[in-house]
Amino acid sequence: VRPGDAILVSGDLGRHGMAIMAVREGLEFQSAIESDSAPVAQVVQAMLAAGITVHCLRDVTRGGLTSVLNEISEAANLECEIEETRVPVRDDVQAACEILGFDPLQVACEGRFVAFVPEAEAEAALNAMHKCAVASGACRIGSVCDTAGAKVILKSRIGARRILLMSSGEQLPRIC
Repeated sequence: VRPGDAILVSGDLGRHGMAIMAVREGLEFQSAIESDSAPVAQVVQAMLAAGITVHCLRDVTRGGLTSVLNEISEAANLECEIEETRVPVRDDVQAACEILGFDPLQVACEGRFVAFVPEAEAEAALNAMHKCAVASGACRIGSVCDTAGAKVILKSRIGARRILLMSSGEQLPRIC
């Protein structure tokens, strides 16, 4: 991971964790929340075939996006900044998280990944990802800053900036 890298996600977040929670607890929502579980190899191969220089790939499983970004930020000793308005969370998943007291950025996914690519290749990477049905909702959520220090910053919907801390505890019992 390098300063200036674009941070991409391969699709909407939080569906798997909320789908599992609904089944385990016998919860029914107005819309059915189905797991995002899917293989991601085809998406990664499409990026590589397009000649994208991938600096880092990581699945968004345990601890969700927050944990993944914190672990990568710590390993690179660089600051990552994401924009809340760019993070794709479906309305039904957002509503379920609000009802149950979960943060969708900390909910597990099983068919999603985060990619760190050079800024100059971000659009081409997204174009390659969009060619795969499982990543049709891929988007850019932020970038890596040239500021040394391991932290993840979230720019909120209202423009405030806050540090996203590593998830603590487990929001859901171990799934597998």
